Amino acid sequence: IRFKPNAGALIPGSCRSLLTISVAYRLIEPGSEWRCHRLWYERSAMGDLLGEGFVWGGKDQLYAVLDRLLAHRDELFKHLQNRWKDLFGAKLDVLLYDLTSTYFEGQAEEIQKARYGYSRDHRPDCKQVVLALVVTSEGLPVGYEIMQGNTLHKETLPAFVERIEGLYGKAQRIWLMDRGIPTEEQLEALRSGDLQIKYLVGTPRARVKKTRQQWESAPWRQVRDSVQVKLFKEKEELYVVARSDGRQQKEIAIRRKKLARLLWTLRGMRKETKRDSLLMRWGAAKAKAGRAAAMVELRLPGEKEAVCPKTFSFALRREKLKEAELYDGHYLLRSNLSDKEPEWLWQLYMLLVRIEGVFRCFKNDLGIRPVYHQNDARVEAHIFVCFQAYCLWVTLQERLRPLAPGLTPRQALDQLAGIQMLDVELPTTDGRRLTLRRYTQPDRATQLLLQRLGKSLPEQPPPKLSSPVKLEIPQGTV
Repeated sequence: IRFKPNAGALIPGSCRSLLTISVAYRLIEPGSEWRCHRLWYERSAMGDLLGEGFVWGGKDQLYAVLDRLLAHRDELFKHLQNRWKDLFGAKLDVLLYDLTSTYFEGQAEEIQKARYGYSRDHRPDCKQVVLALVVTSEGLPVGYEIMQGNTLHKETLPAFVERIEGLYGKAQRIWLMDRGIPTEEQLEALRSGDLQIKYLVGTPRARVKKTRQQWESAPWRQVRDSVQVKLFKEKEELYVVARSDGRQQKEIAIRRKKLARLLWTLRGMRKETKRDSLLMRWGAAKAKAGRAAAMVELRLPGEKEAVCPKTFSFALRREKLKEAELYDGHYLLRSNLSDKEPEWLWQLYMLLVRIEGVFRCFKNDLGIRPVYHQNDARVEAHIFVCFQAYCLWVTLQERLRPLAPGLTPRQALDQLAGIQMLDVELPTTDGRRLTLRRYTQPDRATQLLLQRLGKSLPEQPPPKLSSPVKLEIPQGTV
């Protein structure tokens, strides 16, 4: 990113170098700007890598860069399109779209987009913003948007499609989305628009049961050892029913475990003598059991009834449990790609796990949450720095894939962290000090990693000789 000369107040040092520090810090050891200023920068070799012309001024410089960063966001998005093509031959014909959230520490009263909403971080007590992200089928990011924390999934798609087309041009792209993002009206608009955008989306679980008569008689097609698919058409759309044996066993096991815990809790509640205490325990047990609570038929005492076996009873709804297990492991996909085979559509939909991996990387490896900034510009700049750090992360990941299969970017960075920079100081006979800045030689594993990546360490820095120390003896002393 090249900053314009008149963009904001002048900052001591180079804006580009400061941005390099922020992004590298976020990639290697994420934390606050204060921690970078007090601990990380002095303990790293960033000063040596940036050269003697760079003057480090501390956290205020990092904040100043955040204040000037957002104006270059769209420029970076367009730059990434060309870089992904040059580096990895990436195409924008298949785009994965999904949303997540990140929450704030503090009241976030000055942040306009901070709202209480559905928290994917399980922190409903904190205000948050919603992050919408688009990546390619290889997991390479091409753009994102920050929205209010109470934004619903179905409210985000039209504006985002329009924004992507504005950045990268109009084309017939395939959009992959999870269930709950598009509405029926939005899908109809995608089908009937000028571009006739192609899509492949998941559907709510209830739709599998609703459409059973349409797909039940169709034959299953084996696409993997434990996965089968079948299809049916409805108007202009093609529906793909997928059944995974492994997923079915997992869902059955989870439900039965919750049911067993719920039934044990209900048996223990028979000892209760007060209705209010009984209702409180039932409310807590029902919340913990989730949807499994619907498998139990319960009779609770009325307002004026005493707690006894006649007024408090429960039984397992076996028919409903059997029906639920019949649809476990099933999920339904819908698409307007009616000329494609169901096996191809299923494999394409499985690419959505990559964007879920992107979100995990943002939250776990790059520390995007929680957000401590308390004004709009710096919150958005913080997310922008995390986005740039992920661009470096995924670049390293794609470079490692053919060169060192099985090695993750975090493992590679931890391996390279074994190279340390040391200052060796030697006194001279004339009262000066000879300072030798030396990095340690990498071990065999690190050297092999550098060779595979086509990288080499720079030459050792030249020694520095300090000026002689002049001793001034005060008059009147011996």
